[in-house]
Amino acid sequence: MTTSVPSRIDVRQIPPRERHPLIFSTFRNLRPGSAMHLVNDHDPLPLYYQFEAEASGTFSWDCEQAGPEVWQVRITKLAVQPSQAAGSCCGGGCGGAG
Repeated sequence: MTTSVPSRIDVRQIPPRERHPLIFSTFRNLRPGSAMHLVNDHDPLPLYYQFEAEASGTFSWDCEQAGPEVWQVRITKLAVQPSQAAGSCCGGGCGGAG
């Protein structure tokens, strides 16, 4: 797995409606094995659920600081398995039995 210096995104000064699009754009541009470091002013649990819905199986989520004023999360882009890239339900994302 490739490791690199993580991208740092501090969204505390970014308008709320622009935060998730910026975070997902940054994630899409990461190479597999690379990570981004997110700094936020509230618990990013809703963002985690959005990642689960939109990018299940392609990321890892490591909470590095959990409030009460600052939350920091390392989000790593995982390598996509061939079955996931081909759209096969064997990747588990669709809930199919394979």
